[in-house]
Amino acid sequence: MSDRFSKLGYVTNPLDRRGDLRDRPEALAALRAQADAGVLVFAGDVSLLKRQGDALEGLFAPHEVAALGTTRATLFLGLDGTRPLFADEIEPEAAERFADDARVMVIDARSIAVQGLLPASLIGPLAEAKALLHWHRKHCFCASCGAPSRVSSAGWKRICDACETEHFPRTDPVVIMLSVRGDKCVLGRQSRFPPGMYSCLAGFLEPGETIEAAVRRETLEEAGVRTGQVRYLASQPWPFPASLMIGCIAEALNDYLTIDGEELEHARWFTRDEVRLMLDGQHPDGLLAPQPMAIANALLKSWVLDGVGV
Repeated sequence: MSDRFSKLGYVTNPLDRRGDLRDRPEALAALRAQADAGVLVFAGDVSLLKRQGDALEGLFAPHEVAALGTTRATLFLGLDGTRPLFADEIEPEAAERFADDARVMVIDARSIAVQGLLPASLIGPLAEAKALLHWHRKHCFCASCGAPSRVSSAGWKRICDACETEHFPRTDPVVIMLSVRGDKCVLGRQSRFPPGMYSCLAGFLEPGETIEAAVRRETLEEAGVRTGQVRYLASQPWPFPASLMIGCIAEALNDYLTIDGEELEHARWFTRDEVRLMLDGQHPDGLLAPQPMAIANALLKSWVLDGVGV
């Protein structure tokens, strides 16, 4: 991965996940008891950070978690060197209890990454934990027989005791592509975007579909642009709720646009100079590029600043 993409939000994850320890309760208990063990704490879908004067700390000691709330799930994330990292989820109502607490900050994972509130080496594990905990909340019942399932393997599996089916976490692949033709590219915006922001087109990979096919299908469906060559550049974990963004640059074969009003509010062609102004926050019409922590921003910079093409 080039330096351009290695600095994206959630990409850096130094943990040795140590899958061999997940079914060894005694070993996990010993790790949890280590003096330097750290715990990422979630109240439902938001994180709790520890205030230490003007600084913020993302990790709590295991004994501190009990004072925050009732633990509903515990995950073993892996080892950072010799330091074990866990993630605990407490009741969602705890977020309201700590909303005005001077000792704890309640904040979402996106804001943590955008504002750089934690070191990059901890934001990756934060995404790992957030996606995994979301999966557990949405898969409490067996998809085979409907009976309740339970957490197993230190959070990396669910088991149905009724039919003995094992369920494993899922990640949803999403293609995100910058379609270029000569010195211009096509960007679109959805209604939920901040005012003036345009981004690369994107869509979920469907069953039985290659990355290249998904890029071509989504670009045609959303903007009416046919695609030739497709080049993969990099990927980014995106825990909203549990996606993997697969970044590509694609060769656009036609100039006209046919916008899908359901997926996109608007789309148009942008010159390389326009995109450069958007990245610098100096577009005369106030148009904006995605935030630097997002892979769409790195795709645009690769094309505009690094000269990357198909």
